[in-house]
Parts: sequence; structure tokens; C-alpha cells
Amino acid sequence: MADCSVWPPLRRPLSQTPGRPDVKPLEVRVPHALGREEARRRIDDALARARSEYAETLGELEATWEAEDRLQFLMTVMGNRIDGDLEIMVEELIVRVRLPMMAALFAGRIREGVQERLGGLLSGPASPV
Repeated sequence: MADCSVWPPLRRPLSQTPGRPDVKPLEVRVPHALGREEARRRIDDALARARSEYAETLGELEATWEAEDRLQFLMTVMGNRIDGDLEIMVEELIVRVRLPMMAALFAGRIREGVQERLGGLLSGPASPV
């Protein structure tokens, strides 16, 4: 009887390689009526508050502005490393997150939380200059 195994062995996608858990992309869009500068200012303020208020819960929280309107972030929540980016558009904020599969089970709740938090953050009039 012939051997039906595949040779050479098929390579696994990088996301399935040991040490690199599967991830699920999540995109959340939050409308706003602020200018990019005001939106960025509010995001910076919120990051500073999150670092101080939720340090024990969040663990690691890194955020770097890669461009004037694009923020890269990495955080650790309950042992799960979550990374993504946030882009400030003219009329909306786009958040792209790569969720580990354990966190992906809660993608709906995570989406709602992001929409609620950022929606509240970006609502209201812009600060006077």
C-alpha cells in the first residue's frame, strides 16, 4: 500500500507556528467631528490616564505615534499581548487590533467597549485654541 503522507511536509502559516499564537483582526470605526489635532490631544490625555489608573490591570502599555495621525500600540491584558494601530481620519477614528485567539472569544464585547470609550472621548466640542 502506498504512503499517502505529503512530502515535503506542508509548512504551517506563521500564525500557527509555536510561540506565535493565532490572532484575529478586529477593526472598529468611531465617528467624530473633531479636527485631527484635537482628536490626537484627547487620545494622548486618555493614554496618560490609562497608564496611571489601570497600570496593575493593563500591565505593559506602549504607544508610539508613527505619523501625525497614526498610533501604534501594544498592551498586555490578563497575560495576553494585544497590538494594533489607531488612525485619525477626517470624520472617524479607525482602530485595528490583532487579538490573540483567547481574547478573540470576546471580540464583540471588545468592539463595544472600544466604541463606547472612544465615542465618549471624542464627543463634545473641541477645546478652544
